[in-house]
Amino acid sequence: MMIFPLDIWDISLLLAMIAIFQLITSEMVSPRFGKLNLFVNRKKLKNVALLVSGLFLLIVAIQVIMLVLSS
Repeated sequence: MMIFPLDIWDISLLLAMIAIFQLITSEMVSPRFGKLNLFVNRKKLKNVALLVSGLFLLIVAIQVIMLVLSS
């Protein structure tokens, strides 16, 4: 039997780090990235970061509710 190596705390920490990185990136990146023909849509990047932040907050809320109900 194989045990999943990540628990809920690790996943929530990973989500928090991803959200912070994406929010910083969406604010610092220019719409035209270097000399490439690559267009970075800052609005979509920011929306994804807010979605990941919401998932992080949802996981934290579930953990707090589980903690309160278990005591």
